[in-house]
Amino acid sequence: MDCMFCKIANKSINAKIAFENERVIAFHDLFPQAPTHILIIPKIHYTTLNDVPMSEAALLGELISTATLIAKELDVAESGYRVVMNCNADGGQSVYHIHLHLLAGRRLSWPPG
Repeated sequence: MDCMFCKIANKSINAKIAFENERVIAFHDLFPQAPTHILIIPKIHYTTLNDVPMSEAALLGELISTATLIAKELDVAESGYRVVMNCNADGGQSVYHIHLHLLAGRRLSWPPG
């Protein structure tokens, strides 16, 4: 498999790691869209959100819990942050390994795009 995020998860590509445990790894985005832009991924590969089985619902919750933890550690939780997960081309997904974006450090507008 030639998945860039899998390569980050298995450490064959370097990244600036913000958090890691047995199931999840979070790293700074190379092309940040906000002063704080962290990508949070499961270490297991799922191409899109549509591919995650119901039996893995807890993994999706762990991605969100990780975002909350990182926001607190980076001292952006109180001022505010956004979490975003894109699915497929029309949803804005550009890397086909599910990932959650944590964006913070500036006022984020709505609608997003």
